[in-house]
Amino acid sequence: WRGREGAPYSTLVPSDEVTINYRHGLPVITLMLPTRSERCQFTVKPVVTTVGAFLQDVQREDKGIERAEVFATDGSKVSDATLMEVLLMNDFKLVINNTAYSVSPPVKDKLSSEHATEMEDIKSLVHRLFVALHLEDHQIRKERELLQKLDHLKGELLPLEQMKARIMDSADAKTSRLLWVGLALMSTQGGALAWLTWWVYSWDIMEPVTYFITYGSAMAFYAYFVLTKQDYIYPHAKDRQFLHYFYRKSKKQRFDVERYNKLKDDLAEAEESLRRLRQPLHLRLPIQEINDKD
Repeated sequence: WRGREGAPYSTLVPSDEVTINYRHGLPVITLMLPTRSERCQFTVKPVVTTVGAFLQDVQREDKGIERAEVFATDGSKVSDATLMEVLLMNDFKLVINNTAYSVSPPVKDKLSSEHATEMEDIKSLVHRLFVALHLEDHQIRKERELLQKLDHLKGELLPLEQMKARIMDSADAKTSRLLWVGLALMSTQGGALAWLTWWVYSWDIMEPVTYFITYGSAMAFYAYFVLTKQDYIYPHAKDRQFLHYFYRKSKKQRFDVERYNKLKDDLAEAEESLRRLRQPLHLRLPIQEINDKD
């Protein structure tokens, strides 16, 4: 028998030195501790206990054990993360220090179909009882956590909301002024063209001027489309200008837009979680319990 890297072990002990028996449905592994020279029993829970945990228990029981490993019959090492339930399905080699023990686990009697069905029914009943006894407390505890989270988020958002309101008022005022300035400029242009047409020059002279003014306006609208990839629609242009003023003012006032959006998303998520959590609570909790939390 050879271990990893082809190094031979000094002794290969027969399987009767390590025995496995089942007591109350749990495997009991009995083996001889090398330095203490006494047999020791280890009861394992195959569904939750891993090979690594079992080997650590063996080493804790006998401090003289420097090396404890498990190998398959083909010589490959069994991972420490492997569950004991999987290991006990086949023969294996238990290596303690330089001694290899050949282990042959007994075949566990399979439950009859009727007994297995009864066991599943009992497990289902126990699960339902556990849920009935503990789910309500868990929901109340979760609701309190969400309420605390909401209070914390609202506390962080309050100064940001106030700053945002001031910045939005300033951006809206600047946008409105820009719109009125545009109207004033268009009115001034119309008045100037009318004055030049009827009082200074004639229509024959002003007609080419108005044509090029119209053509220049069309070029300006086309340039807006090239730069923004949007048609020049007055509401959209107003919103774009508002956002321009808003972000410029935010940068000047050191208003963290990304942090504000993140807090708003977290607040909306917490409120949605609380709403979904309270739906079963309103059906299960006493009225005074809900009113106290509201």
